Amino acid sequence: EVQLLESGGGLVQPGGSLRLSCATSGYTYGTNCMGWLRRQPPGKECEGVARINSGGRTTVADSVKGRFTISQVNAKNTLYLQMNNLKPEDTAMYYCAAGIRYGSTGDDCAYNTWGQGTQVTVSS
Repeated sequence: EVQLLESGGGLVQPGGSLRLSCATSGYTYGTNCMGWLRRQPPGKECEGVARINSGGRTTVADSVKGRFTISQVNAKNTLYLQMNNLKPEDTAMYYCAAGIRYGSTGDDCAYNTWGQGTQVTVSS
């Protein structure tokens, strides 16, 4: 069973940067993609922000393209989300998730394990 632990959230001014980390532990067999998702208040649906698969292919949401970068260091079992030029609308609880690739290209990810989340607040 995979365990995920996010860190790196906090309060930042508009235009600032944060780097989120997700430490993975446990038995990772059966997971071959990971991603970051966010839930913005109040009561909005969870939005996929970025994901990466076992082939190293990344997908980034249009809303953060050019500002957010997802990366993975396998030797450290850690997933990162570098967030630059943050905007107030990026304020959300950010979750790390792991899952199984699917789709004709294998670029989609069906998440089956989630972390507890880390809060990001962008405000002056």
